[in-house]
Amino acid sequence: MPGGRLTTEDRQHIAAGLADGLGYAEIGRRLERPASTVMREVTRNGGPEGYRADRAQTATRHRARRRKREQPQVAPVEGPQAVQEFAEFFTTLLIGQGLPRMSARVLASLAITDSGTLTAADLAARLRISHASVSQAVGFLEHQGLLKRERVPGVRHERYVVDEDVWLRSLRATVEMNDELMAASTRGMEVLGAETPAGVRFQTYTRLLHLVSESLRDAMRQWERER
Repeated sequence: MPGGRLTTEDRQHIAAGLADGLGYAEIGRRLERPASTVMREVTRNGGPEGYRADRAQTATRHRARRRKREQPQVAPVEGPQAVQEFAEFFTTLLIGQGLPRMSARVLASLAITDSGTLTAADLAARLRISHASVSQAVGFLEHQGLLKRERVPGVRHERYVVDEDVWLRSLRATVEMNDELMAASTRGMEVLGAETPAGVRFQTYTRLLHLVSESLRDAMRQWERER
């Protein structure tokens, strides 16, 4: 039934669609389900290469029984079903872009809030993870320029912030990393010799990285003018 829980038949259709090379959107269209539902189902059950309908059905039953036995210690993320589905979809997308799973979950949780801010306690409760896991994920995101820390006035706690400049900061961090790689490539060319095959290879690295950095700088300058 569209909108309800996935059935054994639904999972068989998903497996068949993956075998035929269909994307999540097309499989979802045929099942009358959101693409995010299909992506989440496949991701948590072996991925596109390892998905099997029977194993997915068995795993789902086991998870359902486990949830009934376990008393949750904290409340789940609140909000409309569509918001939760989007958060899971966005998380999966971020993981596919290379973010560690926990960092992707933290970033997605922050991004869907109106304020764009949450404390460590908020994140631990929403995601049902430890404060240590929050700290590790936040450290990675901060290093990538994807969030900021702010002190909460009057208390010792920090809050973590994402805003409309999150991707701009990420691009700046990318440019800085590119510049470091470019400098290292230039040094490699000098050490190895510009006429050697290895030196020519590093010279190619330098040219490409320079082009990428300058293109990103131009894009950021244009954004600052037009925003």
